[in-house]
Amino acid sequence: MPKKAKFSKKDLKIYKNLLLKKKLSILDGLDNITKEALKKSQREASGDLSGYTYHMADMASDVYDRDLLLQLASGEREILFAVDEAIKRIEEGEYGYCLNCKKKIANARLKAIPHTPYCRDCQEKAEKKTT
Repeated sequence: MPKKAKFSKKDLKIYKNLLLKKKLSILDGLDNITKEALKKSQREASGDLSGYTYHMADMASDVYDRDLLLQLASGEREILFAVDEAIKRIEEGEYGYCLNCKKKIANARLKAIPHTPYCRDCQEKAEKKTT
């Protein structure tokens, strides 16, 4: 278990505000992605409301676009989960410590990626294992 955070209350408030802004941005983006990806019909999604038949290539393109949007939404949901977990760590007094090695995460890293649960070294090791 890490020691109580050595961050000042002011610093923790700054990080929490960064996380809350990130969360609102993600939620707004997810809302837009969902609206775009889940339009009622493929014709409406493409903007084609004419009486002409719908071409197979157009349908394939629309399916690809929808799939891409849903993949983006999935990635955003993963970041949203990480943001929520970081906020939870702030409230529990464990924010700013690597979940793997328990060392303090550099302030520069937290400012760049406030939702990160790992120090740079542990993150690099984890990425090397997956490649």
